[in-house]
Amino acid sequence: MARVRRGLRVPGGGGMSTADVVARLADVRRRIDAAAVAAGRDPAAVHLVAVTKTFGPAQILPALAAGQRAFAENRVQEAAGKWPALRERYPLALHLIGPLQSNKVRDAVRLFDAIHTIDRPKIAAAIAGEMAKHGKTLALFLQVNTGAEPRKAGVVPQAVPALLAFCRDRLQLPIRGLMCIPPLTAEPAAHFAVLAALAAELGLGELSMGMSADFELAIAHGATHVRVGSQIFGSRRQAD
Repeated sequence: MARVRRGLRVPGGGGMSTADVVARLADVRRRIDAAAVAAGRDPAAVHLVAVTKTFGPAQILPALAAGQRAFAENRVQEAAGKWPALRERYPLALHLIGPLQSNKVRDAVRLFDAIHTIDRPKIAAAIAGEMAKHGKTLALFLQVNTGAEPRKAGVVPQAVPALLAFCRDRLQLPIRGLMCIPPLTAEPAAHFAVLAALAAELGLGELSMGMSADFELAIAHGATHVRVGSQIFGSRRQAD
């Protein structure tokens, strides 16, 4: 049966207390560990990336204080407005999980430690150029449009081998894995399975998949990075 995941609502939105954030973060970590064990996997092989789009320092600082060090944003401009100051206080890794426009690549390479959304040669080439210019190496993922949705970012599965070859052979980019966002009204398991099979075929060891509504299912299919926001920080001012 199809599930509508964008409508996920979690109690305790913008007014959540420090204790709420810490408790919810601990619960997500517990669930990640349990899902990994249930799948016969090492929990240490699954990385929690806390998604902080629309949330400010008041919500983020409790998670940082509780030891969370990997965070994700959807927009370069939003990240630029809040993360440089936080980085002065805490060591952390910042992941870009939203579509990247050519005119934002320079800032993205400067701000982020990982980009999950490479989906065309032009963006890959721009990232390679900026990484070389700044002497910086990022963790890079190709975004796969597993549902071949016309209006969604990502490369269709059959085109992934060619894009990967271009990135590796022409640009010498260190592509580490694949990322996907299943269609909102689809059962995600089939899409996670497609991504896992494609990564195995291409010899890629990392899978960025699974969000607040389905991260445990993603772990069962081999996710190495799960992107969880509302289960930690509560419901957003806009849809998850």
